[in-house]
Amino acid sequence: MSSKDKNLSDVSTDGISEKKLRKYRIALIKSNWNDDITGALERGCRDYLTQYGANEKQIKSFHVPGSFELVYAAAHLLEEKSFDAIICIGCIIKGDTPHFDYISQAVSIGLAQLNAKGQTPIIFGILTTDDKQQALDRAGGKHGNKGVEAAATALQMIQFAHNS
Repeated sequence: MSSKDKNLSDVSTDGISEKKLRKYRIALIKSNWNDDITGALERGCRDYLTQYGANEKQIKSFHVPGSFELVYAAAHLLEEKSFDAIICIGCIIKGDTPHFDYISQAVSIGLAQLNAKGQTPIIFGILTTDDKQQALDRAGGKHGNKGVEAAATALQMIQFAHNS
C-alpha cells in the first residue's frame, strides 16, 4: 500500500531465485478502462518479472474491458489450472455517482473469494483512487508503481504455495 512514507516499488522478494522462477507461469489480466494508468501498471509488473528472470513465454497477458470483468477472467483462468499466479491489474477512479463503490466492492469481494479457494494465488493489483492524479502517482509517479508491488506479491505467493 502506498502512503507518503512508503513507495510501492520498495518491495523485496528474498528467497526467489531466477532458476526457480523459470519454471513458473504467471497470468497477467489487465483492465482496458483507464488504459493510460493500467498500461503503466502492466509495464511495471512485466518489467519486474522479467528483471527477476521470467521470460515472455512464462507471462501470458489477457485484456478485459473494465475492472468488473477481472473477476470473470480470473475465475476462468483459475479453472484452467495452468498458472502459478494470476495478477489482476485495474484502476477504478471515484466519480460523482456511487458506481465507484459498487465496482470497487464487487471486484474486491469477487477476487477475495477466488483467492480463498486456495488453488492459485490471485493478486490484487487494482488502484481505487479519489482522482486521476492519485492513480498516476501510483502508476509510476511519486508513489512508485503498484504493478511492481503486484509482481513482487505474485513471486512471494508462488514461493509460499510451493513451500507450504
